[in-house]
Amino acid sequence: MKGYVHSIETFGLVDGPGVRYVLFVQGCKMRCRYCHNPETWKICTDEDEKMDVGLGWQTAKEAFDRAYRYQNYWKNNGGITVSGGEPLLQIDFVTELFGYAKEKGIHTTLDTSGSIYGEEPATVEKFEKLMEVTDLVMLDIKEMDEEKHKKLTGRSNKNILAMADKMNEMGKEMWIRHVLVPGLTDGKEDLKALRKKLDEWTNVSRVEILPYHTLGLFKWENLGIPYSLEGVPVPTEEQVKDAEEILGIKK
Repeated sequence: MKGYVHSIETFGLVDGPGVRYVLFVQGCKMRCRYCHNPETWKICTDEDEKMDVGLGWQTAKEAFDRAYRYQNYWKNNGGITVSGGEPLLQIDFVTELFGYAKEKGIHTTLDTSGSIYGEEPATVEKFEKLMEVTDLVMLDIKEMDEEKHKKLTGRSNKNILAMADKMNEMGKEMWIRHVLVPGLTDGKEDLKALRKKLDEWTNVSRVEILPYHTLGLFKWENLGIPYSLEGVPVPTEEQVKDAEEILGIKK
């Protein structure tokens, strides 16, 4: 099974527990207005094709063998994380890769938006198979209100919330992250709606507020994509603290 790999990071510290080898796959159907990796949007489905982005096609075994060279960095609490783009677009590749990792007793983390859960290629059956070899899911909850979510990302959030409910049913450990954009994703009622879901999900072991930033703006400019959040400020410490209090995050 092959997957199209965009890039790798050999010493990731914010992509799951411990030190992580992070593999970023290519392709995403969401169009988040604050995305800091728009170069990963383009989807490639032809295994004979090489796009003008990323590292190209790799088999799951090739990808795992490259990652395993860095095992000494992981010690007892690190491992392999697959991010993106959207990993669920290449779910068979990720499942096989994680299978090799579990054979070696390596911790596996899936970093996903969940936006195509239940759709091809991430059918519920394939997702359940992936969860058998996944230790942790890091799930981005962009926005709770569906219409606001569509305006923010171009897609509904029903798949995302359904996937979170499924993981809760399965008892699969989950970290929830929310990007806080002033005037866009910081509405108190929407944050309270997220808090209500967090109270329902008993499998959530960590919740994080990620302050909006513009570090990826140059990528939009290089790609010639209009950036609709021009002039939107980064959140203040007080705004972040207020959101954390609503979500019940304790520091």
